[in-house]
Amino acid sequence: MSEAVCEVCPHACRLKEGQTGFCGARSCRNGSVVSENYGWLTSMALDPIEKKPLRRFHPGSRILSVGSYGCNLRCPFCQNYEISMSRKGGCGGMYVPPEVLAQKAADLKPSGNIGLAFTYNEPLISPEYVRSCAALNRKNGLANAAVTNGYVTEKALRGLLPFLDAMNIDLKSFSEDFYRKIGGGLEEVKQTIAAASRAGCHVEVTTLIIPGENDSPGEMSRLSEWLAGVSPEIPLHVTRFFPRYKLTDRPPTPVETVYSLAALARKNLRYVYEGNC
Repeated sequence: MSEAVCEVCPHACRLKEGQTGFCGARSCRNGSVVSENYGWLTSMALDPIEKKPLRRFHPGSRILSVGSYGCNLRCPFCQNYEISMSRKGGCGGMYVPPEVLAQKAADLKPSGNIGLAFTYNEPLISPEYVRSCAALNRKNGLANAAVTNGYVTEKALRGLLPFLDAMNIDLKSFSEDFYRKIGGGLEEVKQTIAAASRAGCHVEVTTLIIPGENDSPGEMSRLSEWLAGVSPEIPLHVTRFFPRYKLTDRPPTPVETVYSLAALARKNLRYVYEGNC
């Protein structure tokens, strides 16, 4: 039986014919790994750009935001688990070809739309769709953004960066142990942030502060120092956790914790924002 290795994320799933990878959205078909969620949209909204969050990329504008299903991490605190943990046929939605989505984005220009944001689930597990839509969107004079966990291979990222104008990348913790718990890797995410910044893409970073997990002053100091080493101009969003999905055994992050960690980060970074406070 033929099999193939997926080259989109560091899991490098080795799939036999008909098998689906860890992300739930890529499968082996006729000896090749293909995107099962290509064009399958479960969510669509014209959002304020600040909601992504992107605070220093066309502030005050709106962007057509779309999502599919599937994810290559297993965060027990996922805010969109209904779609990120779903599989094809189990989360509703509809098929939207790239040409149709690009035209929808263009039609919304009079409503203040500046482009497309690939978000809600993990968009980079379907780089084929992101690239196809983004290329058409560019031809219409519109921008492209991705909200991502950053757990992607260098090869897949290289193929996408020429088409992306902005990224918000989750830096969920500055601990390799934390990333192992959620099925990912800290170094790979750091590499994504650095590579996107070097490529001239507008990069913002988000860290969700979870009580008892990644809320120590020492960790925030290390995280912000490293990020400043990439560029002190990269905005950091320090956001508040609320019980969700499988992580309901602890209270929301104290507001004062978010503010104190943001103050620490400001010692190293020019732009730091508190979120959900």
